[in-house]
Amino acid sequence: MSEKQWVREKSYLQNLNNSTMGKKRIITKTEEELLKERERVEAGLKKEVKIKAVSKTKEGRVYISSSYNNTLITLTDSRGNVLTWASAGSIGFKGTKKATPFAASKVAEAISHIAGRLGIGAIAVLVKGIGSGRESAIRSLAARGLNITSIEDVTPVPHNGCRPPKVRRV
Repeated sequence: MSEKQWVREKSYLQNLNNSTMGKKRIITKTEEELLKERERVEAGLKKEVKIKAVSKTKEGRVYISSSYNNTLITLTDSRGNVLTWASAGSIGFKGTKKATPFAASKVAEAISHIAGRLGIGAIAVLVKGIGSGRESAIRSLAARGLNITSIEDVTPVPHNGCRPPKVRRV
């Protein structure tokens, strides 16, 4: 066997060993990437929010809109004027991580921090949607020291729904 043939056969065997042959490759993040992602989320939580000079109200409303893809929390005064809002995407979560209960609790943490700076102590919570972040957001708001006066579910529910399609005749 000549040297050229031997090198060719050796590279062929190496390619056979390196191929996945039907195995799935799992992409795992390194510790460094995980730390960078965590720092990005923490920076999103500590983002400075400009607060307008509003009358210092003691009570307000918190609207939690939780879908399969994201959690959006809006803080309003007692008349319904929006003071601030936050979502899992605006804090720094991306992709499927936005729909997790952890992301919803981080959003609630950011909203409660802003509510404390505004001087709001008592809130009425209105929850809308069927996502996984509903309960964790409420628990996080309560754990941060906000006095929750009421919790109301305002998810739209159809009474009779759409008209069904006509019967198929074969």
